[in-house]
Amino acid sequence: MELRHLQFFIAVAEELSFTRASRRLHVVQSGVSSAIQGLERELGAPLFDRDRHRVALTDAGLALLPEARATLAAAQAAQDAVAQARAGLRGTLTVGTMLSIGTVDVAGLLGRFHATHPRVSVHLRHAPAGSAGLAAQVIAGELDLALVALPGLAPAGLRLQPLSEEPLVLLAAPGHPLAGRHGVTLDQLAGEDFVDFPPGWGNRTVADRAFAAAGLDRRVPFEVIEFSSAAGLVRNGLGVAFIPQSAADLTGLTVIGLDGPALLWRVSLATPTARRLSAAARAFVAELIP
Repeated sequence: MELRHLQFFIAVAEELSFTRASRRLHVVQSGVSSAIQGLERELGAPLFDRDRHRVALTDAGLALLPEARATLAAAQAAQDAVAQARAGLRGTLTVGTMLSIGTVDVAGLLGRFHATHPRVSVHLRHAPAGSAGLAAQVIAGELDLALVALPGLAPAGLRLQPLSEEPLVLLAAPGHPLAGRHGVTLDQLAGEDFVDFPPGWGNRTVADRAFAAAGLDRRVPFEVIEFSSAAGLVRNGLGVAFIPQSAADLTGLTVIGLDGPALLWRVSLATPTARRLSAAARAFVAELIP
């Protein structure tokens, strides 16, 4: 089984199009088709259902995809190790991160890493599905590692190393009836409209679980993907919001603590358990967690 054929297979699987895959690979479409057919003969199973209108992975293709990514990652790690021994660390590193990362200085981290390892090409990616989406991409091999906010135990296939932790606090507009309080309970918030992040984002998950555990319903008519956007909606009287303490202190809005157990927002480094990190990824982890 040739690595090149696995590269072709992954491209088609991600694009779900032989035409787009051939453009991405800079290979004629007939060459891509021939490579996939050869791979299917070698494995004894069709990898794609294809007709004139669509391309879809078969069950065999779905089973092969994570293994193909892991195989290519291992091959790249071997090449990186040799290159590092010969001429210093080099390679490609793809890092996923949330739009809002709290007290973790991502820009500073990337700057230090680039200064130390200028031959490593770093790609930074955000996930529309938040931390849940980033975790899925690390497990699938689409990201080398990611900075996530996942409460509770790590999902299968993922290792979480905590980086920072801070409480979620309540933001309210200065004229809000709750603005004069030093603390509130979840019961007192049950009738409020909330501004929050979409499902799958870490701070949303923390708040949803807390209300569910208390047997309370919560209305979330406004969903945003940045703390500044949440603050803007709160400032204009459209609701209240739970955001991390470090972000809340910068808004100029009324910050109210929570009476009872704290709602904790924890940022962690997510790495895969099913494959070995590349030399570049290991160096990045060492920079992040000395």
